[in-house]
Amino acid sequence: MNHKEEINKIIDILISQKGSDIHATVNRKPVIRVDGDLVTLEEHAKYKKEDLLEILGTLVDKEKQDEFFEKKELDFAYDYKEKYRLRGNAYFQQGNIGIALRLIPEIKTLEELNLPDILKQFAYKEQGFFLIVGPVGQGKSTTMAALIELINQDRAEHIVTIENPIEYVFKPKRSLIEQREIGLDTEDFSSALKGAFRQDANVIMVGEMRDPETMMAAVTAAETGHLVFSTLHTNNAAQTIDRIIDSFPAQQQDQIRSQISNTLLGVFSQRLIPKVTGGLVPAYELLINNNAVANLIREKRTHEIDVVIETGSQHGMIDMNHSLADLVKNGQISIDSARLHSLNPKVLDRLV
Repeated sequence: MNHKEEINKIIDILISQKGSDIHATVNRKPVIRVDGDLVTLEEHAKYKKEDLLEILGTLVDKEKQDEFFEKKELDFAYDYKEKYRLRGNAYFQQGNIGIALRLIPEIKTLEELNLPDILKQFAYKEQGFFLIVGPVGQGKSTTMAALIELINQDRAEHIVTIENPIEYVFKPKRSLIEQREIGLDTEDFSSALKGAFRQDANVIMVGEMRDPETMMAAVTAAETGHLVFSTLHTNNAAQTIDRIIDSFPAQQQDQIRSQISNTLLGVFSQRLIPKVTGGLVPAYELLINNNAVANLIREKRTHEIDVVIETGSQHGMIDMNHSLADLVKNGQISIDSARLHSLNPKVLDRLV
């Protein structure tokens, strides 16, 4: 087996079928994800342990391989044909190597992503904290890239991105853009965030908030005049705020609660739903931080935020059930798919 040809052939199949992910594990044929479903490539042979070692060697250099065997985990990026880019993760399972690759599509506009026009307002803010949340594989990074590209096109700002690894590669337009990769350009997220304070940054994009140190640095950056974008693996706006606050020791929670109430611009939660005609379409929720929301955060009443979103359409807020119901009424998704992605199916049934 020519392992470079093998992985490139699978990437070509993924691109031709408009898929999103590749999975390679020992004793299995390669698997790709298309429209949310896993598809086994039956024409390919099952991989042996040595095949995975060779494939990893075609994807990363010797230094990265040594890092992988030392830490048992590796995040990396792979450029293909000078046109495509894939985000990768190598890992061990039951003593064998596994590799997951995700195709990073071209940067698209909010319109091309079928996202609401109101999101644009967050790209024109001078400072504050905007979060894009949802489970893994729901398009969070793609949405964030669309917002950063909008700033790049329309505003003359200094944008610093902090990622692990770098996913979308931006070409500077009106803005100056610098992209920093964890491990290559900086030690960790929180160190890079603190460094951005001294780099005259206007806009900071944090690939993911993984620990309290990063969360605190991001909130502080928003507090000190920066516009900060980041992602978090949570289900909705209320859970997102609780997750951040609960990450801190009890004695710090009042402080971080106060900071979030003052700096948060909004929380956008999204899901990619299979369309009836094939492909995926986003459903979403948008919380906009106003005086009422800020008071709920300060007063430890985040459980009431869902009601504020449901009744806040006049303020631009969007409720997930209304978004799902609209997609059902328009014939884009089935009611069964909508129910699967609703956090309150009984309310959804009343709306459709």
